Amino acid sequence: MKARRPGPLYRRVLWWLLGYLTLLSLAVFSVGNYVHEHAEHAAWRALLNSELDSIVEHVEHEPHYRWQDSDTLSLYRFDAVNLPDSLRTLHPGLHDGVMVKDRETAVMVRDTDSMGRVALVLDISDFHDLEQFATRWVMLAGVIMIFVTVLMASFGMERMVRPLSLLAQRIGALRPGAQGQRIDVDPRGSSELHTIADALNDYLERNEQFVERERVFISTASHELRTPIAVMTGAAELALEQPGLPDRARQQIQRVLRTAQGVEQLIELLLVLARDPARLAARAERIALDQLLPDIVEHHRHLLGDKDLSIGIQAAPVDIVAPLAVVQAAIGNLLRNAIENSGRGRIELRLSASAVLTLQDPGHGMSPEEIAAIHARMARGERVDRGGIGLDLIARLCEHLGWTLQLQPCQPRGTQATLDFGASRPGG
Repeated sequence: MKARRPGPLYRRVLWWLLGYLTLLSLAVFSVGNYVHEHAEHAAWRALLNSELDSIVEHVEHEPHYRWQDSDTLSLYRFDAVNLPDSLRTLHPGLHDGVMVKDRETAVMVRDTDSMGRVALVLDISDFHDLEQFATRWVMLAGVIMIFVTVLMASFGMERMVRPLSLLAQRIGALRPGAQGQRIDVDPRGSSELHTIADALNDYLERNEQFVERERVFISTASHELRTPIAVMTGAAELALEQPGLPDRARQQIQRVLRTAQGVEQLIELLLVLARDPARLAARAERIALDQLLPDIVEHHRHLLGDKDLSIGIQAAPVDIVAPLAVVQAAIGNLLRNAIENSGRGRIELRLSASAVLTLQDPGHGMSPEEIAAIHARMARGERVDRGGIGLDLIARLCEHLGWTLQLQPCQPRGTQATLDFGASRPGG
């Protein structure tokens, strides 16, 4: 099961910021509301106590004093007939939010010597309406603040992350093996971005030097090996021309000659891999692939030995433009691998007009898991266990020249190798 790809970093940051602002706003609003309630109660208590003290003082010192209710303040005696029901059960002290005559009030209840238990009622309905109005605006302002903050943070995070996305795109556009590749960043970018780009450019430069050293080593070693191989090949050919050579000696010399020619092909492949594709294109020539196949089959027919194997060819006329030695080595290695892994039956070579060569052997075949492992190793550039160095080099050649190599099992047994030369067709 494919793992779910994690979301972008800026989105995570925005979600965390949104959560943080929401919790912070709730905390500030709760604390503010708590402080406001206590301050409001303190204000009502101070106001009502002060007013009630004044009333009690006037009643005690002025026998003819009569309190006159105002629009907002009303005085009730608990022994009066007109005492509202909502006040009858109140104990001495401050009471907030008591409904009196359909109005919200703050009530101060006190026991006095001159009037008994009294209640001073303050109408706070208008104040509470104003308070609710202010609360709604504060909450709206908080939501707007959160929205604007997240919007600005989103814009800022996008601007901050965009250079990283561009850097990732430039890294993705790097081509393995290409020379002189560098990562450029905007001079206005952050110092961290320049640090990453500098480190990556330093790695590219060191990797380029490493690849060049490997290429020079392979080229030098291959050239050094070609001289003794040429001497061995020439000596074997001259020995085969000697009259009266015993059959057994002729067979051994032919074996030496074939081995030397195989090593010469291997060296040629190493030289190809040591060259740049652009330099390799200069060695390409037009090849009639359908006419070349029979020659390659005949050259490898001796590998059949006493096996009950036959080789069939079905080739459509098709030309490609590629180095001749490389084409011979690639097809030859696939054919050699098929012969070595087959005991009896028929090996089929089919060449389509679109320059796709299919080689099917009757061997034991490979399971889909084995083939998938081989493809994975070829994709990583690792050594392929099955098929030997021939299959490993062919995979590298395909990547080098733009060809495509695929392996798949056949039913009931056997393996099918498909080599697509389409990239080497004239005009392809």
